Amino acid sequence: MPTIMEGRNTCQHHRSSVLQGLGIHHHQSAGRREPDQPMAHPKTGGYLPVPNVQALAQTWNGSGDLVPDRYVRTEEATAEEVVAGCALPVVDLGRLLDPRSSEEELANLGSACQHWGYFQLIHHGVPEEVIRDVRRDIAEFFKLPLEAKKACAQAPDDIQGYGQGFVFSEKQKLDWADMIYLKLRPMESRNMRFWPAQPPSFRNSVDRFSTEVVKLTSSLLRLMAVDMGVEPERLLEKFGGQPQTMKVTYYPPCRQAGDVLGLSPHTDACAVTLLLHVNDVQGLQIRRDDGRWLAVEPLEGAFIVNVGDTLQMLSNGKYKSVEHRVTVHPDKERVSAAMFHQLLPNTTVGPLPELVKGSGGARYRSVDYTDFMKHFFSTKHDKGLSHLDHYRI
Repeated sequence: MPTIMEGRNTCQHHRSSVLQGLGIHHHQSAGRREPDQPMAHPKTGGYLPVPNVQALAQTWNGSGDLVPDRYVRTEEATAEEVVAGCALPVVDLGRLLDPRSSEEELANLGSACQHWGYFQLIHHGVPEEVIRDVRRDIAEFFKLPLEAKKACAQAPDDIQGYGQGFVFSEKQKLDWADMIYLKLRPMESRNMRFWPAQPPSFRNSVDRFSTEVVKLTSSLLRLMAVDMGVEPERLLEKFGGQPQTMKVTYYPPCRQAGDVLGLSPHTDACAVTLLLHVNDVQGLQIRRDDGRWLAVEPLEGAFIVNVGDTLQMLSNGKYKSVEHRVTVHPDKERVSAAMFHQLLPNTTVGPLPELVKGSGGARYRSVDYTDFMKHFFSTKHDKGLSHLDHYRI
């Protein structure tokens, strides 16, 4: 791997030299060493069990009954204007890694992270067969009978497995969705009791997909660091072993689609999320500064990438973690797989010192990452409040 130029000078010449050092295929640039000791994810869970929505939808959609009251979100779902056909910024990884276009495309990446918090990533290098296989096996899993899916059901004190999360009370409004949540990396964090054994190729497909996405995310984090004006490896220092989880969500059709939400408004607590659409049904909406929701139209073959809360804090507010939600379709199912990339549990979350100097001071107080995640998982995200408000100075 080419040597990365040292020093924190952010002038144009240095930036150009650094980008030339990054001009390699992401499969080569991502060879991060695994941690010497197993790194556990912050403990999550302790949620109340709720009915299986896929099974509920299969019986309820054919009846004449109204949607159960716990799912009715009419006021929330229709309170703000929704703008259709949102074209997110498009970032081309191939151009980022090509010395002839890297500077121009890096400015594009930085603009997307600063002003949108979201972008669609094309020419990302993840092999088509890897994406095809994981899409196929995810779709097959949700076609299994309910009892077969329950073989990897969540435990009462853990968010891992098949079920739902973030349910704290019997009166809480519920999302119109089921999910399977898996810890993927580091390898020691995997609990195979929650990994589906059916279809037989599921575990291998997810493992291959995980490996490719880690490589891709490693490249993105190095490029984001350059855009921020810090050393390319600076962000990755916070990600030794790159803790990674996957949330696959199944949104059943709902004939009263305008009365429910598939996923409550929230921001992501992680650093970076990569979203793969498993099928072609849309539903993701992001909130803009003017309060409007923009309905995202995914590009075929692209990942949708968004900045998470921890990356906003590390960047001292330069990058933007944006509230988003998911709506459902009246007669089509929607399936998506979100890959979350987190910091190490023993890491301090707060503005990088290099970015505080000369910027008017830190905009967030620093906190231990484990405490940061405990606060996130203990907070209900249905009131439009950012998780980051708790840490603002």
